[in-house]
Amino acid sequence: VYGATKAALRALVRSWVLDIKGSGIRINLLSPGPVNTPSLKGIFASPEEADAALSFLAERSTLGRIGEPEEIGRAVAFLASDAASYVNGTELFADGGASQV
Repeated sequence: VYGATKAALRALVRSWVLDIKGSGIRINLLSPGPVNTPSLKGIFASPEEADAALSFLAERSTLGRIGEPEEIGRAVAFLASDAASYVNGTELFADGGASQV
């Protein structure tokens, strides 16, 4: 279900950018990797299990760590800013390179 939902979001973005062509509205998709939040840690049965899982996730990243909430916020701010005024209909992966390996 998770993978199908992600694919549906990608298709929705591609469709929307055509539907609103010429309106001046930009639509992009941000795909974050694991982020160091209490809610992520809270899905595990124990702090030890959480530490082991977060270590595993960090190993998948080409940066060797999981993301921080502020980093995801900066990616969102970029997409919403004038610096991204020519970025439209794209997916930005903020996952430490995990989607590339």
